[in-house]
Amino acid sequence: MARLTEDAKGVYVIAVTPFADDGALDLESIDSMVDFYEGAGVTGLTVLGQLGEAPKLTAEESRTVVERVLKRLDGRLPVVVGVSAPGLAPMGELAKAVMGEGAAGVMVAPPWTVRTDDQVFAFYQSVGETLGDTPFVLQDYPLTTNVTIAPAVIERVVREVPNCVMLKHEDWPGLSKITRLRAASDKGSMRRISILCGNGGLFLPEEMGRGADGAMTGFCYPEMMVGVVEAYGAGNPDRAHEIFDAYLPLARYEQQQGIGLACRKYVLAKRGVIKSPALRKPGPRLSALDIADVERLLARQAVHLKEIGA
Repeated sequence: MARLTEDAKGVYVIAVTPFADDGALDLESIDSMVDFYEGAGVTGLTVLGQLGEAPKLTAEESRTVVERVLKRLDGRLPVVVGVSAPGLAPMGELAKAVMGEGAAGVMVAPPWTVRTDDQVFAFYQSVGETLGDTPFVLQDYPLTTNVTIAPAVIERVVREVPNCVMLKHEDWPGLSKITRLRAASDKGSMRRISILCGNGGLFLPEEMGRGADGAMTGFCYPEMMVGVVEAYGAGNPDRAHEIFDAYLPLARYEQQQGIGLACRKYVLAKRGVIKSPALRKPGPRLSALDIADVERLLARQAVHLKEIGA
């Protein structure tokens, strides 16, 4: 498999991790999930992310998930693996293992212990050294890491850490950050790297308009993200917004802190992508009222999609 580069674009969907009702890994559902994402037209997969419940997996289970996904894809699509860890040693060990299995690159979020600009830069400088020639994604997600990364720090990392090839932009919404980084690369003060965006796609049309290359996030209808990115690529932002608008109510509901992932897994199970909507404990379950909300949104979404011919 080709390695991740600064030219990456499209939709790298954040994959869920399927569990059985008893919390065991569901390997068969990993296969069906991979088939579903590929059929939806995604460009690549990202596994072991926060919403892939990576912190709930053992080291052996993490390896098992990556191996199963890579085996199912058999090189047809690139796979990025989240390897964030409290220390550099376990991060480096997992990165080496998954790259040896055929991953295209890895993703690293900063630990909560880094606070100043210099500390953030020093951390990613150490990440680059630890990973060697492995390309990595800088995950900028202050909502979960509590680490705010200023654009100037990202510019410095890009200039001085050559194996940083992508920014996973999840500031809230941070549109001005994309604008500044694109201006910096346009004037030659930093390399142009790939920028893929998160936050469940809530700001994807605007992010594409600011110069993002696509999405790296999850949503129970990845077709939305694929449609938006393809429409922008075809020079039709109005169609991109039209597609986005049809899915927005459900995407908004799914972005709730707490039950958002439970909602995503509920819909994926309903669509036959995975067998069970279970989250590994500790994790919430949807109430009867939550499910009623989701079902109402799904019904309205179907009407809107029919109206726009999608």
